[in-house]
Amino acid sequence: MPSLPALRNAGSRVIRPGRLRPQEARVPHVPLAAFVVDCAVYVDGVRLEGRWNHRDAIAEVRRREEGFVWIGLHEPDAEQIQDIAEVFGLHPLAVEDAVHAHQRPKIERYDDMLFSVFKTMRYVAHASPTTANEIVESGELMVFLGPDFVVTVRHGQHSGLRRVRHQLEADPEHLAQGPAVVLHAVADHIVDAYLAVSEGVEGDIDTMETEVFAPYSEVGAEQIYLMKREVLELRRAITPLVVPMRRLTEGYSPLVPSEVRSYFRDVDDHLATVAERVGSFDELLTTLVDAVLAKITLRQNNDMRKITAYAALLAVPTMLAGIYGMNFDYMPELHWQFGYPAVILVILTICAVLWRTFRRNRWL
Repeated sequence: MPSLPALRNAGSRVIRPGRLRPQEARVPHVPLAAFVVDCAVYVDGVRLEGRWNHRDAIAEVRRREEGFVWIGLHEPDAEQIQDIAEVFGLHPLAVEDAVHAHQRPKIERYDDMLFSVFKTMRYVAHASPTTANEIVESGELMVFLGPDFVVTVRHGQHSGLRRVRHQLEADPEHLAQGPAVVLHAVADHIVDAYLAVSEGVEGDIDTMETEVFAPYSEVGAEQIYLMKREVLELRRAITPLVVPMRRLTEGYSPLVPSEVRSYFRDVDDHLATVAERVGSFDELLTTLVDAVLAKITLRQNNDMRKITAYAALLAVPTMLAGIYGMNFDYMPELHWQFGYPAVILVILTICAVLWRTFRRNRWL
């Protein structure tokens, strides 16, 4: 069993691996605050029984000199998170970012702590991408990683970590490698969601592409711009995370031991794949916008040709009627018996010739 990194604030004890004896575990019964989703103590990858508050949990871990605490928070305010920040020694700047959210994805190092910001994404089901008002729903997830604790702060309703926690608890041998395993599991969960969202968006773009090039299509540039905005939101979540994630695979922090670092390489590969895919989406949507604008221009040209053709057809009778309406005494065939039918016949003949010419040239 690999040992956890011996990192702790000055004056505190060093964590050393040990074996869990369930009968020794305390089982405190404490009420959890509304913003605390879960608080658990893990020793040798096994969750200790009972409900814990953050003070008792970290005290138990440091008393044993092994294990770690994982506490999950949901949208805490500055006052609610203050006591937790003091107990775990969280950096004030990182705490401020975690409370206010709307942060750029990043991984920052504060002394013996790592602070990570992830954008969470969820694909919103809809009947058609040409009529949908929202395609991607976003949230945020922050992770504080210390030598003996993990604090996750979630913003949004779709980014829960219950399934991640259950999967880790079902594999105690893996979880026993330390709190860095939790950071990997969270990152892997979020990147897998990116892949699922990108697949859904790719299907929508394919559908929109078919609609754009279909005859008599009603897809407008506005709907494609909406899709571009959703893709841009997805891109803003993925692109800034590529470099920090790669750093973790290269030993950016001793909080991530070499045994766990190899797992981050898989996450890095998936992240690079989805980043390339999302980049191609933007180029394809730009092409679709150009195609829609070209179709609009072509349609306008066709309309103008039709208007011009009808104006030419109307110009012939208007011209002849205008000439014979000038009321001069000496005009050709003015008093001829067949003058009127002859003029009508000339008008119809000229109009028929023009009509046939315009139809042959596809102006009508």
